[in-house]
Amino acid sequence: MRIISIVAMMFLYAMIAFVTNLAAPVGKIWGESFADPAQAERMGMLGNLFNFLAYLIMGIPAGNLLSKHGYKHTALAAVSIGFVGIGFQWLSGYIDSFVVYLLGALLGGFCVCMLNTVTNPMLNLLGGGGNKGNQLNLIGGTVNSLSGALTPMLVGVIIGENLVGKEIDDVNIVLYIAMAVFAVVFLILRFTPIAEPAGAGQQLTYERSPWAFRHLRLGVIAIFIYVGVEVGIPATLISYLDKTFGAGYDDATFIAGLYWLLMLVGRTIGSLIGGKVSSRSMVITVSAVAIVLLAVAMAMGDIVLVKMPTDWSFGLEPMPIAALLIMLVGLCTSVMWGCIFNMATEGLGKYTAKASGIFMMMVVGGGVLPYIQSLIAASNSLLSYIVPVVGIVYILCYALFGSRNVNTDIKID
Repeated sequence: MRIISIVAMMFLYAMIAFVTNLAAPVGKIWGESFADPAQAERMGMLGNLFNFLAYLIMGIPAGNLLSKHGYKHTALAAVSIGFVGIGFQWLSGYIDSFVVYLLGALLGGFCVCMLNTVTNPMLNLLGGGGNKGNQLNLIGGTVNSLSGALTPMLVGVIIGENLVGKEIDDVNIVLYIAMAVFAVVFLILRFTPIAEPAGAGQQLTYERSPWAFRHLRLGVIAIFIYVGVEVGIPATLISYLDKTFGAGYDDATFIAGLYWLLMLVGRTIGSLIGGKVSSRSMVITVSAVAIVLLAVAMAMGDIVLVKMPTDWSFGLEPMPIAALLIMLVGLCTSVMWGCIFNMATEGLGKYTAKASGIFMMMVVGGGVLPYIQSLIAASNSLLSYIVPVVGIVYILCYALFGSRNVNTDIKID
């Protein structure tokens, strides 16, 4: 039963990346339908913004749903909402309505939020908490990264490279595949026995709020910062290489893509050593390395050039050493999500489900911090990395001083 539950959670981890990365080409095509280039860029990004807003809206309700109805029913509800969300995106092209597309993107965000609410605590509990629980979450993160990398490739093969001038109907085959995947996943989950942890789906009595735990409160801030750091680092790297250094948009996006590839590598390594190395030790190490990498990148800029691959032929071109150093930070950020979640929910017992919902709200940081960084990047791209540096300093301090559960007097059974 335990193995079946773990495999089911891994599959849901893959679904999270699948839903998140599927909306991008649809939003891009919708954006191209606006004549004004500036408006086209803003409209094309609204789908992503609505995905982030969904976390803020759905985080607490998802945690409450998990507490009341258990992991399996919450997952089934999430997949159902995801199916409807994809359906709305298909309908938006059929009736030519951008508002309907945004509604579909919002529903897709609800789906991903709920799936995250299920998978993170479930894998932590299935692993027994501690290092083993963190290891399972890191393995799930690896599956998530792999799905996240493969989904755009699938979309690219089906739609093609040039989205400009295409009609929204051109992505219908992708949406049909997505709805079919959701239908199959629903049936698999419906008939797969998932071991619910003790108390799941029961009406529990909560003597205190999850906010009563100091290490959770500080961990919630850490997750908010982490998601913003993770998103802002590669996004600003594209701007720096394209506009400041003049490398060209194609080369810039490929190099930024290597950041995500290194996250996959980092999560794979983390999953292998996660059973022996504590979350706290892992975060302390990678945070310190990330701070050094970003600080040196900001100081050196393009003073030194190094050869880096800029396309799938892996031909080497001279690029700023700052780009290489920033790209390497992907190895460091790769393990932070699972480790922070593990530290912040350690020892919460019956409060874990509600805490997971609170965590999902904080994914909105992926929209807030990159925006703040972009305001600085408009004047100086490299200087803007002071935002992720300050954020990672907080994460380091959390691992060093704030991650221990000092509220051992609270009843958690």
